[in-house]
Amino acid sequence: MAKDEIRKLIGYLSNNRERIHYVGDRKGGYPIGSGGIESANKFICHTRMKRSGAWWIKETGNEMLAIRCAIYNGTYDRIFEKYKQARMLR
Repeated sequence: MAKDEIRKLIGYLSNNRERIHYVGDRKGGYPIGSGGIESANKFICHTRMKRSGAWWIKETGNEMLAIRCAIYNGTYDRIFEKYKQARMLR
């Protein structure tokens, strides 16, 4: 019923009041919705993990996605350099 949904919404907003900063976030130019995250997830994860002919193993899937994220967010060289340094210290 609509009455129950409205009650749940009021409860949610009341319980999460301190986490809701829409006005300030909008003024700051920050995204409010989840569309950007969902789009990035589709682009980074689904494109690699679900493409035709793609293969990967469960044990290294997260590491592969971490590398893919680093490539797209511009931190790959820095992260790879840290990895090389750690390997040299072993």
